[in-house]
Amino acid sequence: MSIATVFSGIGAIEWALKRMNIDHNIVFACDNGDIEVEIEDEEGLREEIKKFETADEQNEYIRKIYESRRKTNFVKQTYLENYELEDKDFLYDVRFIDGTKYKGQVDLFVGGSPCQSFSIMGHQRGLEDTRGTLFYDFARLVKEIEPKVFIYENVQGMLKHDGGNTWNVIHDTFLSLGYKIYYKLLDAKDYGIPQTRRRVFVVGFKDKIDGFDFPKEQELEFTMQDFLETNVKFGGYNSINGNIVLHEEHGEIDSKHFLSEKVLSHVMSPGTKGYYTKPEIDLKIARPLLSTMHKMHRAGVDNYVTLDGRVRRLTPRECLRLMGYDDDFKQVVSDTQMYKQAGNSIVVDVLINLMESIINSYPKIIGESYVVRDIKTKECIKEDEETYEQVTFDYIAVDIE
Repeated sequence: MSIATVFSGIGAIEWALKRMNIDHNIVFACDNGDIEVEIEDEEGLREEIKKFETADEQNEYIRKIYESRRKTNFVKQTYLENYELEDKDFLYDVRFIDGTKYKGQVDLFVGGSPCQSFSIMGHQRGLEDTRGTLFYDFARLVKEIEPKVFIYENVQGMLKHDGGNTWNVIHDTFLSLGYKIYYKLLDAKDYGIPQTRRRVFVVGFKDKIDGFDFPKEQELEFTMQDFLETNVKFGGYNSINGNIVLHEEHGEIDSKHFLSEKVLSHVMSPGTKGYYTKPEIDLKIARPLLSTMHKMHRAGVDNYVTLDGRVRRLTPRECLRLMGYDDDFKQVVSDTQMYKQAGNSIVVDVLINLMESIINSYPKIIGESYVVRDIKTKECIKEDEETYEQVTFDYIAVDIE
């Protein structure tokens, strides 16, 4: 399966496919890593890059504009360390990707975009109604690339944003591109991860299908405490056949994660100026991880735990675990950058369940065969550690024909 992503972050769909053992190649990924470049004449620049014959030449032109800022793209550092992608195929600005150069090359196209209000409403101009927003470029790329399937993700507030107008335009735009779309609000805690994190997922199919059902909600097996490094040391959070498997062995964490008395006083404050949140720590289900959690918000907003009577924040590794990244995922950036990147990610396990539903409805997206998750294997591992080596490689091969 060939995939491409925009607003790629640290590669949630890429990691989901890896955990699912689905062979895939990445056509391109795109994320500016918080490097901002003001372009006064976007349309002029779009026309300028069209003069180049190849996608590589176009993308190199934009890359030089960004790299002239002499700022590090930390998201790119993390991405290229964890996935097989050439440097030239990691792109910086979704606005200037020429999707026509990738037409017919992408099976699955994935991304989200900042939720923005659309200034032109009610004119039913399809894609043109979204100009001036980053959603426009996601939709434009769907039109130009024509992927077999796309997944679009956004915050739950998108459905009610601007009195529902934002969602109405997004919905109608996807329909105008010729895709059959399905959408639903999914919560991470219903799909294996102990974190309350609600996001809207839109799935679009280019080809006709008989029907599509979003994955069914599941009973949560884990708590946030199960994911702590002090309970499962680094290396003990694994993924087997797409399932999370924990090996309980206590680990140590750096003392820098414990809060000083001064910081603790701030963290445990209920709030001021009419903004009140009850401070709670040691939750079984984590609050939504924030991209700004490195700044340590109050305990009514952020996640904190206790150890031997002391309060600490979550480690970057624990945050990655709460986003569905097993311990094979490499951290190559600072803790501050890792907190940001984890907080901005899509939850991997939600995408795993979503991909299984997509494959059930449209098996052609992954080819002739697929290794499915074996729930019985997971249960066997939990019940009998002695059979671990035998059962972890007991895959179930299914001929989808």
